[in-house]
Amino acid sequence: MNVQQKSEIFDIGLAKEGHQKIDWVRAHMPVLNRVREKFAAEKPFAGLKVAISLHLEAKTAYLAKVVQAGGADVTITGSNPLSTQDDVCAALVEDGITVFARYNPRPDEYKEHLIQTLETKPELIIDDGGDLVSILHAERPDLLAQVRGGAEETTTGILRLKALEKSGQLAFPMVAVNDAYCKYLFDNRYGTGQSVWDGINRTTNLVVAGKTVVVTGYGWCGRGVAMRAKGLGADVIVTEVDAIKAVEAHMDGFAVMSMEDAAAHGDYFITVTGNHGVIDRDHFARMKNGAILANAGHFDVEIDKVALEEMATSKRTVRKNIEEYTLEDGRKLYLLAEGRLVNLAAGDGHPAEIMDMTFALQALSLAYVNKNDETLANAVHSVPYDLDEQVARYKLEALGIGIDTLNEEQRKYLDSWKW
Repeated sequence: MNVQQKSEIFDIGLAKEGHQKIDWVRAHMPVLNRVREKFAAEKPFAGLKVAISLHLEAKTAYLAKVVQAGGADVTITGSNPLSTQDDVCAALVEDGITVFARYNPRPDEYKEHLIQTLETKPELIIDDGGDLVSILHAERPDLLAQVRGGAEETTTGILRLKALEKSGQLAFPMVAVNDAYCKYLFDNRYGTGQSVWDGINRTTNLVVAGKTVVVTGYGWCGRGVAMRAKGLGADVIVTEVDAIKAVEAHMDGFAVMSMEDAAAHGDYFITVTGNHGVIDRDHFARMKNGAILANAGHFDVEIDKVALEEMATSKRTVRKNIEEYTLEDGRKLYLLAEGRLVNLAAGDGHPAEIMDMTFALQALSLAYVNKNDETLANAVHSVPYDLDEQVARYKLEALGIGIDTLNEEQRKYLDSWKW
């Protein structure tokens, strides 16, 4: 049976458009191109099966092709029902990659695609949000034995992995790509900052300048969203549960208050916490008419959709990816992209130049796990600094930027405790 017959996608006839998208991002991902050259020469995954669960669009597709160039038999699925692009799936199938994914599947179909991906019995995993790893441990432990390890993309996934590790049940090593410098400093901050507003602006077609934006969570993603909102001319309020981050947001020039207080002021609300129910019934009751709600965290649990449904007297779709909820007092609240990741469900995700660095880290981390799986503990591991720095150097080379190096005397000075 060939790859096309094994795959489950929407329409193989869409492949031409998918190839065009992949070709476009490849031309803007010089770091990943360097990694592809390295993998093509060294074949670090020769004879191995790799399972990938990521937002399945063109940049992810190119990562899958880079891993394939390293000798892997690759199977890929989506990590969010609304971020999968059917034309990209078709193009990957034509390129010999097994795909179990389509745009907007039913919840049971979405989960079945994850399970089908795992049933290929991969030795290595790239995960986003921890779905593959969670299913392996909770529902399909029969497939654990052959897994050497993997790499995780997001904060949400790392939280789940660390909980598994703390319980003593994590069955293989995982590298926390999200915590690498070349990930969170650029992807989380600049990537999320730009792509969230890309998604919101193309969906609503409304002005941001002069409005009040409430950003819930001031981690690296929240910093990026707040920074871009300020650049668009908005007044920005930050809500936080972490006192240190709250002080940082204040020192960065943003108003800081509780969500209870912020709820009455916001024109836009954007959640970026990775937690559950951070905007709830009490907050909806205080919001002004016309407030727009968007989520930039991994799962659609940050905005309490159940409470919003219960409070609404009517609900209708007023524009693609915009649902209008009318409350008893006549106020209307607008939820974007079903409360899913607005930058991917209502946009194309992070810019290619940003994901270039992140996906280079993913590929190199996967090779690192494969090479060291026998010595790595079944735990969550940091990306080795030399890999992080290698990606940064590839990026500088692509930009034509040179930097200084320490001479021997300077190295000795820094290594000495004597004055």
